[in-house]
Amino acid sequence: MHQSTRVFPHVPTELTGQALVSQAGLGVLTSFLNALDFRQLCEDRFSQFVPATAIHRPGKMIADLAIMLAAWGEQVTDIDQLSSSPGLFGPVASEATISRMMARIKDQPAAFEYAFATMHRTLRSRIWAAAGARNPAARATAKDPLTLDIDATLVHVHSDKEHATGTYKRGFGFAPMTATVDYGKENGTGEILAVLLRPGNKGANSAADHITILDQALAQLPDDFYDADQQLIGEKILVRTDSAGASREFLHHLHALGIQFSTSYALPVVNERFIRWIDEKKYWEPATDQHGNLRDDAWVIDASKVLVLKDYPPGTRIYLRAEPLHPGAKASLFDTDGNRITAFLTNAPRYNPAFLDARHRARGRCENRIKTLKATGLGKLPYWSFAANQAWTNLAVLAMNLTCWIQLAMLPVGHPAGCWDVKRWRYRLYVIAGKLITSSRQTGLLVPATAPEAALLIELLERAHAWYQQWRHGQLAA
Repeated sequence: MHQSTRVFPHVPTELTGQALVSQAGLGVLTSFLNALDFRQLCEDRFSQFVPATAIHRPGKMIADLAIMLAAWGEQVTDIDQLSSSPGLFGPVASEATISRMMARIKDQPAAFEYAFATMHRTLRSRIWAAAGARNPAARATAKDPLTLDIDATLVHVHSDKEHATGTYKRGFGFAPMTATVDYGKENGTGEILAVLLRPGNKGANSAADHITILDQALAQLPDDFYDADQQLIGEKILVRTDSAGASREFLHHLHALGIQFSTSYALPVVNERFIRWIDEKKYWEPATDQHGNLRDDAWVIDASKVLVLKDYPPGTRIYLRAEPLHPGAKASLFDTDGNRITAFLTNAPRYNPAFLDARHRARGRCENRIKTLKATGLGKLPYWSFAANQAWTNLAVLAMNLTCWIQLAMLPVGHPAGCWDVKRWRYRLYVIAGKLITSSRQTGLLVPATAPEAALLIELLERAHAWYQQWRHGQLAA
């Protein structure tokens, strides 16, 4: 008789009525929202979107949707993953109940936008204040300002939706513009301030849209960025964009607000003499990487005296960077010596070319935040209504920010999870399974001690409970 060895153990499977939870790690998010007094905060702002006598309140429904998106969900129907574990997530509204709330939101989009923006700002103020030495507002100065990244992206859809149009990449969908915060490499991945959902044919270089998303982002910043007269302290903020944000109109708007900027710049066509000067690397200085180490194959230079900028805000300077062409890249007019020449504009009060160049190139982290946002709901907009999809986008922002805020304020300093994106949080922490038990009339949760991140899960749950007790007694800043 032929004997074969199985790849995996054969385990007979049966159904059980025991209180098992497949994603017990999501208890970190539920405990975190409890500590923030999320339900009462939402009740004050969203009660108009549910009947006064409704059993399912708006705060619980919004929290359930955010947790569902932070886990693996993509559609409202995925809420059943939470309703299958009432011992951990409590009563969960049905898909029909949530759809009725979304229908009311669709009919009053301006009211929902205002309510969500004020709720989101309150949460951010509480969490940043509780972050202590990692508080981005407390660390922001004129020399080391808070960095806001503005960038546009594309979201493709596969069915007709309101305001969905063709995109410049020959796709079909939307072109949302995002404003995000970069905490820096040592303090987490950063968070989303605002997302402006736009038709797919809207250009990335629209100055009007840049100004609109900037205004929404500034409204989300805590009071630390405003003086006693509620005037913005612009010098504590740096706005970073790609070349789409280099329009004179937008840069003059930033200058009027006193905000620093660092934006990529498309070099104009110049004469042959200038190209020869670029080839002379003896005038340049070595670039540095993100850790401050010198590179031997990249150079930067302040070219403000060679390239004269016209009609740009006072104090605007232009910097050039030269580095070897990437494999397969096509050389442009400037790439005569085998190096790619790029440029950026800035009005920063610091003049070290290598530092300014490294700070501008860190804008690439913005792409990771947009990728993560798409993975938490922005990538699949489920409704036909544009207003409903904008509301869904806001829920995706909240879902992503919950994990970012945990990284910023609750995670131990220096923990490797500080640089994880949401997908890794899902795979390492949120998927930890557990079993609900009852002892001495109290419900408890058992999780396997062998789970790779079991110790982190317990530590975060204990910190969230401590936060809850401190906020109840007014011992934690709010």
